Parts: sequence; structure tokens; C-alpha cells
Amino acid sequence: MSVSRRTLLATAAGAAAVGASAVPAAGVTDRQKALRTLRAAADYAVEKVRDTAPGVTGFPVGTRFEKWTYSRTGDWVGGFWPGTLWMAWLHSGDDTFRDRAVESARNLAPRQYDTSTHDLGFLFYPSWVTAWRLTGDDVWRAGAIRAADSLIQRYNPRGRFIRAWGALSDPANAGRVIIDTMMNLDLLAFASRQTGDDRYLDIAVEHAKTAQRVFPRPDGSTPHVYDFDPETGAPVGPATVQGYSAASCWSRGQAWGIYGFTTMYRRTGDERFRDTARKLADYAIGALGPDHVPVWDYRAPQQPYDIKDASAGAVMACGLLDLHAATGRSTYRDTALRVLTALAETCLTRNSARAEAVVARCTRNRPAEDGIEISLPYADYYLLEGILRVLRPADVDRAIDLSQHG
Repeated sequence: MSVSRRTLLATAAGAAAVGASAVPAAGVTDRQKALRTLRAAADYAVEKVRDTAPGVTGFPVGTRFEKWTYSRTGDWVGGFWPGTLWMAWLHSGDDTFRDRAVESARNLAPRQYDTSTHDLGFLFYPSWVTAWRLTGDDVWRAGAIRAADSLIQRYNPRGRFIRAWGALSDPANAGRVIIDTMMNLDLLAFASRQTGDDRYLDIAVEHAKTAQRVFPRPDGSTPHVYDFDPETGAPVGPATVQGYSAASCWSRGQAWGIYGFTTMYRRTGDERFRDTARKLADYAIGALGPDHVPVWDYRAPQQPYDIKDASAGAVMACGLLDLHAATGRSTYRDTALRVLTALAETCLTRNSARAEAVVARCTRNRPAEDGIEISLPYADYYLLEGILRVLRPADVDRAIDLSQHG
């Protein structure tokens, strides 16, 4: 693993442009203030993680009364705690974070062989792929490739999609596709680059093309779910689990789509993926309220006064920074900076001495009344990733690979 000097310089130049335009319509003082806000948020996050980490007994999945609850096996979120530790290490240089990241990631080892979930990218990219990129230890690389082997078993060649949920032997949900899967495709791109076997990336591309065909509506909004007949591959129609309705737009799902389609553009060079990401991004930007913290669903009846989902904002900001790098359009960078600044100013846990997480005001599953305005591990991870994309772009590139391979 190596990153060319040219790539590092280009990435650093892009970040300098971001930093120089943090608040595009304001003067130097306001721009500097915005960057100070982000640095202070990163410092706060690192200190919070430092304080909390010794008491972490598993993989955080969400908070209850401001304290982390855990999964022993990682559920679908197991990659985010070691990923957060890696980001804390990059920002602080404190090897304690590195050691804890390695220790935590090792506990995901049994999941390499898990064929019952599409979430292997979420599990293994911020943990094992990042571990390999930052340490060079081939154990991590090999395990991530084995996870990709498990993931491609969920591919349905008739419908050209990766099944989201359920064991392969379970007919329930066999034709169910969700927008979140876009974020799991980069694990397959990684496996193809590392092995020279195009099969992984080919499956990722076919799934992305299917998602591109069925998810975006004419206005750029998306449903959470799209169902197919698993036997014939014929489309059935949109649905939802975590959104308000099949016709609404769940904000975190929209953010997964922005980030995921931009990533597929970077890995393939296919401009249609970039254009799809732009369509989704333009809708989400237009749907943001003046406080720049997304509501949980952009089309829920009580929006824009509904409950928030800060995790959607953190994911969206990362995707928009990526999309700015792919397009050069300042709107994406400017909005990303506004969202990150809003999260830093209004969504951190600074006012609570008992809080164990970094980011508050997240919503896991509003229709199920599950996790309403709590903290979620992916909010902490993507907030740090987003801020470090601005402050330390070369370090983030080392960790997760921001280059284009198409």
C-alpha cells in the first residue's frame, strides 16, 4: 500500500481550497472562526473517546440514557468504533488509540464469513481496510477480502442486485434492496484492486446501476427500500422501513446514496454515478433547513420542525466533500462546511457530563420508535471523518483512500 506524492499533494491542495472557503460569503475572520470551530470539535471528540474507551466492553450500537449499549458481535455497526479510534489516532498521534483500534477490530474476525448481511462494507472498511492501510499488516487485507467473498454471495444475477437482509436460505426479504448498500460496495472495489479479480467490482457496478435505475425520483429524492421479485428479478416497487413512507425521503438514506454513488464514481470513473450523486445531493441541499441539521425524513409531515438526525448530516457532509473533489463545484464544499459547523455548534454532547458519545441528536428508526434523538456510533465516526477531510486530508486519504481508480 502506498499513496503517490502527486495524490497527496492534490488532496492537500483540495483541502486547502476547502479551508480557504469554509464560509464562502464571509471574510477572513469568519473563515478562520469556522476552521477553529471544526478543530475544537475534533479535539473534543478525541478527548471524549479517550475518556470513554477504557470502559467500552463491546461494539457501541447506540446510547440509552446517554451511555453506550453494546453488541458483542458488532451487529451492522461494528466497524465504526475501531474506525473512530483510527480517526482519533490520526488527529492526535496518540498510539493508545491505535492499539485500541487494533484490539477492537480483531473482535470482528468471525464476521469475515458472515453471509447473512450486506453490511460487510460497514463492518470491515473503516476497521480492517483502514487497519491494513495504516499498518501494512497483511492479516487485515486478507480478512477484508474474505469479507468481500462473503458479500458477493448475496448477489442476485437475475435482478442484478445485492440482497440487503436475511440469511441466504431465508425466502423472506430475498428481493429487498436498500439505498444503504451503496456504502458497502467499496469493499468490493477494494477486493478487486487487491486481487486483480474483476468479479468483485463487476458485482458492485451492476448493483450500483440497478440502484441508479430504481432509487432516484425525478426530483432527486429516494425511497429507503426497493423490492424485486427474487425469482425473476422483475421490479416490484419502492417501500420503506426507516423512512416515513415509500414516497418520503429518509435523510440518512439520502446521505448514504450521495456518498455511495460518489465513491463508485471514484472507483470506476463512470460519470453516470457522479451525476446520480449530484442529483441526490442537490435534492438534499434544497431540503436542508436554515440550521443545516437534517430532519430524520425530508418529507415527513412535521418537517422542517420534526426531530433531527445528526448522523445524516455527518454522512452527508463527507459525501458532499467527496463530491466537491469529483466535480469542483463549490456548492458541495460550502454546504458540507456549513453542515459540519452546525453539527459542531449544536449537536455535540458538551453540555452533559455523563454522555459517552460525541454527537447527540441522532435518530435511528423513527417509525419503530427506536432510538429517537440518541447518539449513534456512525455519527461519531463520520463527524470525525468529515472534519479530518477538511483539516487533515492526506491523513484521511492514507486511512480510507480518497483517490480515483477508474
